[in-house]
Amino acid sequence: MSLIAFFGALASGVIYALVALGVLMSFRVLDFPDLTADGSFPLGGAVAAVAIVAGINPWLACLLGMIAGAMAGVVTAWLYVKLNILQLLASILVMVALYTVNLRIMGAPNLPLLGEPTIFANIVTPENGYWMRCVIIGGVVLVAKLIVDWFFSTETGLSMRATGSTPRMAQAQGINTSMMTILGMAISNGLIALGGALFVQTQGGADISIGIGTIVIGLAAVIIGETIIPAKRIWLITLAVIIGAFLYRLFIQIALSSETLRSIGFGPQDLNLVTALLVVIALVLPQAKAKFLTRRPR
Repeated sequence: MSLIAFFGALASGVIYALVALGVLMSFRVLDFPDLTADGSFPLGGAVAAVAIVAGINPWLACLLGMIAGAMAGVVTAWLYVKLNILQLLASILVMVALYTVNLRIMGAPNLPLLGEPTIFANIVTPENGYWMRCVIIGGVVLVAKLIVDWFFSTETGLSMRATGSTPRMAQAQGINTSMMTILGMAISNGLIALGGALFVQTQGGADISIGIGTIVIGLAAVIIGETIIPAKRIWLITLAVIIGAFLYRLFIQIALSSETLRSIGFGPQDLNLVTALLVVIALVLPQAKAKFLTRRPR
């Protein structure tokens, strides 16, 4: 694998680290099976792209995309806590609706950003482009991680963790679990949408299909991170999922550039198949590790 391909995988992995942080909050903290990610990721990209084309500052466009994703998360949580729709079904309904919303926002299946200013303008050059993008996006992810770590050390963050682990006990302690669920889903999908806003600026345009498989990528990053760095402290958990996102994209890049796999017919068109196989392996590894440790003689 070439150096440019490595940095490409690193940049992509860092972007999907935001998705992994969002998935961590919904699936692990709130215990909420949320598929809204497949819609909120392109939503953040669509809003950011339209804002940039309209002449808005790219950083402000990212913030607008993040807010749009947070609103999508609020709708999903509202369907669950107020209308008593099943968590999974509520997220599916919002995900399906967002497909049309994203088309309405962009006005077309894709929106190019060629020639438009992005967060990389005046910083990234042809000479440093293959690594400077990683530095800029990595800075955004680092700030997001620190904010998430701080949030979970506050009383509100601890209440949210209690809501996900033992909701009845949380209610007995006077915690508004409905509000915690809505807030957590807003933060989760806001982070995912921020990843989408960054993604379209690295790819040079927004597309309606960029959200396909987003939730699988986020889950894979979380599972890989937890397998490699099992931890209970929140700052280690967030670090683990960020590393998991990078390793996931690195594995994908290695698999797609492998001459052995190419010789048997694998190529870029098999990305989703390789993704599914990696997720299966990531899910099986913890079970295999546990069985090995229980069978190992003392």
